[in-house]
Amino acid sequence: MEAWAFPRLLPAAAEVAAYRICQEALTNVVRHARARHCTLRLVLTKENERSAALSVEIRDDGRGLPVDRRAGVGLASMRERAAELGGTCSIESVPTGGTRVTAMLPLPVLTPSASAVESEPSPELTVGSTA
Repeated sequence: MEAWAFPRLLPAAAEVAAYRICQEALTNVVRHARARHCTLRLVLTKENERSAALSVEIRDDGRGLPVDRRAGVGLASMRERAAELGGTCSIESVPTGGTRVTAMLPLPVLTPSASAVESEPSPELTVGSTA
């Protein structure tokens, strides 16, 4: 992937949405999951020449979602933050145990400029443990 294909700095709205979605999901892991491990992954994807997205995934190995759960303010706010940007957010129990929150936030693709084309490729933006 070339650096010019993605903004070096995320748009402020995408930064805030990703941060708040991660914050709420991690808060839920601590408060409810009884998890031993939690992984947070952020990945920039280029879908085509005109569209890109920031993929956010938070996964734990805890209890999963209760069958009789009510969607609280936190779960609703994660979905709303993604929807405000034209994206999606899903919260689901994982068959092997735990919960996965996945958000896809659309991003603008910058058109290349002479200086940008000469730049280094962007670094990988995946963070979290693999355990």
